[in-house]
Amino acid sequence: MSDHGTGLRPHEDHPDPVVAAPGAVDTAAIRVVMQTTDKPRVAVIGAGSWGTTFAKVLAEGGADTVVWARRPEVAREITETKRNSEYLPGINLPRTLTASTSLSAVLDGAQQVYVSVPSQSLRSNLAAIASLLPEDVPVVSLMKGVEKATGLRMSEVLHEGLGIDRERIAVASGPNLALEIARRQPTAAVVSSTSLDTATAVATVATNPYFRSFTNTDVIGTEFGGVLKNLIAVAIGIVDGVGYGENTKASIITRGLAEMTEFAVSLGAQSSTLSGLAGLGDLIATCQSPLSRNNTAGRLLGQGYRFDEVVRQMNQTAEGLASVAPILELAAANGVDMPIVSQVGEVLAGRLDPRNIAPHLTETDEPQGE
Repeated sequence: MSDHGTGLRPHEDHPDPVVAAPGAVDTAAIRVVMQTTDKPRVAVIGAGSWGTTFAKVLAEGGADTVVWARRPEVAREITETKRNSEYLPGINLPRTLTASTSLSAVLDGAQQVYVSVPSQSLRSNLAAIASLLPEDVPVVSLMKGVEKATGLRMSEVLHEGLGIDRERIAVASGPNLALEIARRQPTAAVVSSTSLDTATAVATVATNPYFRSFTNTDVIGTEFGGVLKNLIAVAIGIVDGVGYGENTKASIITRGLAEMTEFAVSLGAQSSTLSGLAGLGDLIATCQSPLSRNNTAGRLLGQGYRFDEVVRQMNQTAEGLASVAPILELAAANGVDMPIVSQVGEVLAGRLDPRNIAPHLTETDEPQGE
């Protein structure tokens, strides 16, 4: 199913003492939304750059938003100074946004719960959340990764770890670079759930004048689009670091999208989803932006840094690095060739010179149909 509109008009906006930055949506519209009397209470688990940014999106869409932060100093800064200087430097957060290190306080009375923690630590966080989760509320994954030990998508880990019906689970994805959104630069996302009612309920809350949420019911395609574009972005970063130009990058993006689509469809996705916001849209944004952590990680690899050195230099998690191995295992199990992703894996392992990644866009030198 392709992305389709929710039929909801963008919310009209709410207050913030900050003057809109050039190219950003004006605060006057946000002010109207934030003054609404019907404020759903939502919880965001995770105070990194994306968790904090999405909390800002929700608060500026009119929701009463509380963030769970692992570190007391981060929770205190968000609540008292309306900043998260480590992850969103220079960004003023809404006056209504608060944070706490207490999961019970954050989840108490929540009508929707959004989860934004590193994908490889998700399962370990769920045990504490499960007993505190309000009954029947939707749980939304903001994460783009697969679990290394199991190859499961994040919605599948939520289903197992929380023991809740799949129809209560939604995922949000799209061309969503955190800092641009935190600056109120307009963008769109797609919210997916096996239940269209759940997707629509989440999209209603996760919409404001600069952030528009669409819906679909193809959870597999939406999640794998978000995972796979990270791997192609690492490849783009590698060739960028080596010094190759736009032809090389365009070839990898184009063939990368073909790899993404073949892989996702083999596991039950709809091909049209990979042409939408969660696939092509996210791929374009992640591959071309210096704000992309996966692109940055690839660029460091292309410049000659070893994998362990890249990990040490990265201040935040580049999900693509952890997803290469489980994705290749799933591809092999389903008979899907992924030459670009395979070569990223070889570079990560130190078995392939980054300069050699670009020419090898297929598994064989024999001419193939596009």
